[in-house]
Amino acid sequence: MSLSEAISEGPPPESVLERSHTFGSRYILGMRVDASNYDKAASRIVEWGRRRESRYVCIAAVNNVVEAHKRPEYREIMNQSDFTTSDGMPLVWGLRKLGIPEATRVYGPDLTPVICEHAARAGVGVGFYGGTPEVLDDLVSSLTKRFPALRVTYRWAPPFRPLTDEEEAEFVNAVNESGTGVLLVGLGAPKQEQLMARLRGEIAATMVGVGAAFDFLAGKKRQSPPWMQRAGLEWLFRLVTEPKRLWRRYLLGNPRFAVLFAAQLVAQKVTRGN
Repeated sequence: MSLSEAISEGPPPESVLERSHTFGSRYILGMRVDASNYDKAASRIVEWGRRRESRYVCIAAVNNVVEAHKRPEYREIMNQSDFTTSDGMPLVWGLRKLGIPEATRVYGPDLTPVICEHAARAGVGVGFYGGTPEVLDDLVSSLTKRFPALRVTYRWAPPFRPLTDEEEAEFVNAVNESGTGVLLVGLGAPKQEQLMARLRGEIAATMVGVGAAFDFLAGKKRQSPPWMQRAGLEWLFRLVTEPKRLWRRYLLGNPRFAVLFAAQLVAQKVTRGN
């Protein structure tokens, strides 16, 4: 997709997103990002979950945008989501540059407990898919202590390999029979988005891809200090703590994003000037 095509794309149709729960949407390098806040996002997700609507929600960082720009099939998955939040501060700044000054960060590890709080109040069952059995034990223990009314209706730490067709069918049936309304998926990108897109229409729950939130909330990984998050430097903290796994994402992906988005802004100004 060219930059001019990315800029010319309009907002998603009303059927994709209910406007009262966002401040609007923009395309960043061809990928749709929806501006919202924690309360609006959690309220919408839990309401969908209460009705057991089969939907999926993406929590987007710079890495998602870069991958979507490189891979059309992944871009389609992201753009077909029911809701895509701005997880990374660069995306928040991008939304503001593109005309949504109200845009704020909606970060997976912080959104997860807000969803659980809303779900506990509404009596909506919450499920967890991903991580390891130990991580899930600690995660559920922590969240149920914070929100005693939280109904944990499903949990599974799947094997670290693709599921067989039989395993996936059993997984879908188990979630549907459990009464889960919101299924939090912690597989990391792009696995979680691919899984959610594939199972929309089969799983009777609203799926939310929360990335590394399980590890952070279970206390298995340290989060960056709040000041680093506000300054958009969380990537540096994560690079220092996990250099072998993340160096390519941050040292190659972040500069690529900065150059491409700057070019998008220039192209947009030229287009408007004409």
